[in-house]
Amino acid sequence: MGLFIAGNVLSALAPVYSVMLIGRVVASFAHGAFFGIGSVVAADLVAPDRKAGAIAMMFSGLTVANVVGVPLGTLIGQSLGWRVTFAGVAMLGVVGLLGIARLVPEMPKPDGVRLRHELAAFKNVQVLLAMAMTVLGFGGVFAAITYIAPMMTHTAGFADSSVTWLLVLFGLGMVGGNLVGGKYADRALMPLLYVSLGALAVVLALFSVTAHDKIAAAVTIALVGALGFATVPPLQKRVLDQAHGAPTLASAVNIGAFNLGNALAAWLGGLVIDAGLGYTAPNWIGAALAVSALALAFVSTTLERRGSATSTVVAGAGAGAGAPVAERRTEVHR
Repeated sequence: MGLFIAGNVLSALAPVYSVMLIGRVVASFAHGAFFGIGSVVAADLVAPDRKAGAIAMMFSGLTVANVVGVPLGTLIGQSLGWRVTFAGVAMLGVVGLLGIARLVPEMPKPDGVRLRHELAAFKNVQVLLAMAMTVLGFGGVFAAITYIAPMMTHTAGFADSSVTWLLVLFGLGMVGGNLVGGKYADRALMPLLYVSLGALAVVLALFSVTAHDKIAAAVTIALVGALGFATVPPLQKRVLDQAHGAPTLASAVNIGAFNLGNALAAWLGGLVIDAGLGYTAPNWIGAALAVSALALAFVSTTLERRGSATSTVVAGAGAGAGAPVAERRTEVHR
């Protein structure tokens, strides 16, 4: 939070654009660490069957910020200037820092955990698959949302001033999807990912059609936000579960994976627009990314089941080796 505050203060006081940009980079350093560590802390504060719900509750601040903070920041910037916006964000950072110091309990440091243990999590194929799902699945959302302004004004026929409340609809969808994702991820994590990623792919593909109608486009924007953020709690919990014992670094890197997906999808969306395929073309990129994430989810489950089956066979063989010969022959006969 100190980095976040310092970065925004630097941007607010920047004499030239390059210094303002440096301030943005400094503030961005806090993002992965804050949400990565926050996910671990939230999950550790509750019972094992409520971890995804706790992660979703922590991320609810991010979703609410998209509903309230984005339009409010835009309004302040338009009314009082962009420097005031950065200064206001820095002050909110101070409030957040004080809140953490006052309200977040001290967490005991795990015994014997070193950096090499944290790095060892990246040798786990399931951790890497979960991060790849994060890049592709959430990237699908931002392939469309990055170009929402030209899509809505040029294709759907909305006025420029309507983009703000359309983004509010997207934010409201994020809030709802995050809460639903947190609730059901604790019950059936992988089935939730199947449903949310599959539905996201379908909705993004349909967005190329619904973008030509104002009401249908508004509904679709909310659905994209809901389905996209329904994947966040289960994906984050998946990483924590697979990197158990030393999850902090993996959790932080997975937050970076969300941002990597955003950047990758925005770049691909720009390529198809630049190729002359129209402002709705990024929706197809988003659908393809979501389908790719869904495919990886099935691969992850398949590998996990094979691993469980192998472990069961090995364990059974080990147990059988110590059993009397007659008993083993009876078991084979059965």
